Amino acid sequence: MNEDKYERTIDELETHACKWWPKEVREEAQKISILQALLDSQDKFIAILKLANKAVPSSLFNLIDAAGFSYNLFLKHLVVLVDFGSEPLQRVNKDFRELFPDGKFVFDIGNGPCEYTFSALPVSGVLTNKRMKIDTLENLASTRADVNLCKDLIMLLTFGGAAVEASNRAIFFKCTPYEYLGDDTEVETFVRQNYIRVSRIISGKTASDLGNVAQQYVVEYLTTTLGENYCVKSNGTIPGVTQNDGDTLTNFDVVVDRVDDHGRHKKYVAIEVTFQETTNSTIERKGGQARDRFEKIANSRNYIAYIIDGAGNFARRAAVRVLCENSHCTVAYTPEEFQLLTEFIKERIG
Repeated sequence: MNEDKYERTIDELETHACKWWPKEVREEAQKISILQALLDSQDKFIAILKLANKAVPSSLFNLIDAAGFSYNLFLKHLVVLVDFGSEPLQRVNKDFRELFPDGKFVFDIGNGPCEYTFSALPVSGVLTNKRMKIDTLENLASTRADVNLCKDLIMLLTFGGAAVEASNRAIFFKCTPYEYLGDDTEVETFVRQNYIRVSRIISGKTASDLGNVAQQYVVEYLTTTLGENYCVKSNGTIPGVTQNDGDTLTNFDVVVDRVDDHGRHKKYVAIEVTFQETTNSTIERKGGQARDRFEKIANSRNYIAYIIDGAGNFARRAAVRVLCENSHCTVAYTPEEFQLLTEFIKERIG
């Protein structure tokens, strides 16, 4: 066995790195990225708000229908723009009978009281993002959303700040899109400025999605390549490798073992995955854990490997160097490198 081809320095590793997310990983992450769906539909959403007649609240629904805009996607836009998400909506649903004892929402935007009769609220159980079909890109594109539920929520998020009842107005004080309906300039300003905030919030989710997809891609690759004699587990643990003074088993991104190994000293390979196009603290956190994890795994007669890539990671060379120095195998995020990792696993645990 050639130790040198597995245990690399940061400079050796960098010569094999791809630095930027592979196309297949990015495409997979985009499937679950909500930001892109919101940005892609932003102009259409703005157009509906511009055409809406605030004096005729029902015109909003007529425009949504005419535009072929899905109600749950429109609802998602409102949820993030007025920053009134699933947690406060759950409380509204839970306390609905107290807030709207006659099942009606009365509001006044300056032209006298308007009355809206709820047709779906309250719902039984918990009102979650999943139930509203606004939690994933797949659900946002779904045709199975409860339109009446979406309409009830759209009315609250659009006109809630104009509630006649003072206690309700206090709850929905942020829900003021009605102020901008029909005013081209105000609508543009309201949406565009809020999307600067929204982009920052959801871009974190996009980065997280990419990281999760990157880890899952590794699991799928190893599962296929190693075959049925190996168990490849995402977010796995290794017996005897603990943290918190031995109270908790240490969690690793991926753990591999042989299905048919029933020996007293069963062998495991822990794998940590880190890919960052831009710099953040993830690599620093892994670097801070590296020495302790390496010692515990080595003492338990097992192995740890790192998959390290991304321009952002290589910009933090000190942290990457620590990982390289505390790893039995270090590879980059490419098919050729994954094959090297496969060889390492087979050599070490059979």
